[in-house]
Amino acid sequence: MCGIIGATSSRSVGKILIKGLHAMEYRGYDSAGVALNQDSEVFRLRSLGKVSSLEELMINNKPKAKSGIAHTRWATHGAPSEENAHPHGSHNEIYIVHNGIIENHDEIREKLKEKGYKIASETDSELIAHLIHLNKTDSSSTLEALIKTTTELKGAFSIAAISSEEKGKIYAAKQKSPLLIGKGIEENFVASDPLAIANITEKFYLLEDGDFAEITKNDIKIFNSNGEPVQREETKIDATPTSTSKGNYTHFMEKEIYEQPDALGNTINGRLGENDVLDNIFGLGSSDAFKKVKRIQFVACGTSLHAAKTARKWFEEICEVPCYIDFASEYRYRNPIVEDHTLFVTISQSGETADTLAALEYARAEKYVGIVTICNVPTSTMAREADWKIFTNAGPEIGVASTKAFTTQLAALMMLALSIAKSQDKNADKRKQATQELRETPALVDQAFSLKENISQITQNISTKHNALFLGRGMYFSIAQEGALKLKEISYIHAEAYPAGELKHGPLALVDEEIPVIALAPEDSLVEKLLSNLEEVKARGGTLYVFGNANSTIEVKKGKFINMPDCGDYNAPIIYTIPLQILAYEVACLRGTDLDQPRNLAKSVTVE
Repeated sequence: MCGIIGATSSRSVGKILIKGLHAMEYRGYDSAGVALNQDSEVFRLRSLGKVSSLEELMINNKPKAKSGIAHTRWATHGAPSEENAHPHGSHNEIYIVHNGIIENHDEIREKLKEKGYKIASETDSELIAHLIHLNKTDSSSTLEALIKTTTELKGAFSIAAISSEEKGKIYAAKQKSPLLIGKGIEENFVASDPLAIANITEKFYLLEDGDFAEITKNDIKIFNSNGEPVQREETKIDATPTSTSKGNYTHFMEKEIYEQPDALGNTINGRLGENDVLDNIFGLGSSDAFKKVKRIQFVACGTSLHAAKTARKWFEEICEVPCYIDFASEYRYRNPIVEDHTLFVTISQSGETADTLAALEYARAEKYVGIVTICNVPTSTMAREADWKIFTNAGPEIGVASTKAFTTQLAALMMLALSIAKSQDKNADKRKQATQELRETPALVDQAFSLKENISQITQNISTKHNALFLGRGMYFSIAQEGALKLKEISYIHAEAYPAGELKHGPLALVDEEIPVIALAPEDSLVEKLLSNLEEVKARGGTLYVFGNANSTIEVKKGKFINMPDCGDYNAPIIYTIPLQILAYEVACLRGTDLDQPRNLAKSVTVE
């Protein structure tokens, strides 16, 4: 969840490193630091807080160096502090930056203390620097010491390291945490995210688990765990500067909300025929493989899990197959029973979510039909490990609270349901309807933006509250969960979602004149049941904010009813997501919170 960047060049690299940290700040912003390999020594600066604090120190100190490493941190081991910030050093010689978690850190800490090492921080990462220093006494090179060190580490890690004795060199190691090398002209780079150096190069080498690298300004050498040279294919990654800037918007989240019509168009374009999904859009041979599918196992986390829960109805209705949905963090710990002809599906914006990757690795050894990944990053580990995949093509999502990733995941899940049903020749009429509605979705999302004025009329009341309750029935309960998550993430209002039918089984005790209740009320088969649930809220003096059909006759005396655009059964869950995103955003703006970088959170969750 942290960000790594390293650079070795014929020019000074300080500004490159700071700019790279700014690009990765969405991955972590508790502290930041830089280590520059100058002629006489390694110059290190660390600061608590955001990268701007480190940048100010750099401006004041004006350090010059042609190689160095830098890091922006999301705290795991040890509280946010300057002492716990990276880079960590050992004996003014070895300096490292690290993403991931070292699970056997207690054992290593005791070993190092016995060897006389003084440990200055609470982190597991500092131990890596000391281990490299210790192992270098028995090794002929820093690379050999790094390789030996990794054999002692249990867990996930990506590491970039420098030695004060080797100017212009950066060493790297990767194991279950993203790391790549960027190739420039008289300069080369290492980073955990291509966005960190996208403004400098489009040429990358994606390191695989067990890879090590030695990088100078003119050379890139990649090795396996035995120290033997290996080749990795050069990959082009194009991340345009406009995709990682806010443009005329106040926040990245705001920009990404309003990018959704284009993002959804990018997800579905080239994948839909006139009345059906096209063949093999999940990869060559996927349509034939899907003929065997009799049940589906989803694993995901957070917003992506809400996408799976929402889409379950599509799979059970259009494909006529049962679906199992698990928190990725829990899936492999319950000893899941895998029935024959089960398809395993992972969903992740980044394709690097640690818990989901661990579940995927576990599933590899089971008797699944195969593994499908839905993600937004073609170069991600998850994309490389899956048998079949589809990319949402949503463009970079910088705001920590996910918006366009969620709606494009729903579109991709709909296309997976259509692909399976088509492969099995099921429900042609439903496939036709769903295909047509999916094609209409970007325009309907654009219409939903017109609700902002109505939403603004209720945000003032909600912004002063400490709690909020979201209600929905059927698949709209999952949309309500996503709405509650958005509100709590960025406004810090405690918000919970419940199936409306469960109100009387406990949550109704929360309802009083102070708690706003946000309900989703499409005119579907469950609307009459929902109306009864809303009456329960009214009877307790609750304030209702209801989003319902364009022509709905639902009356709300205390609160407000907001008419949604006229949408279909299949695309309605996507459309109903939009006002909840706008609601959360507008409330957070009123409360003055940091919307793009909410406290205690980070974007890409690459630790368990």
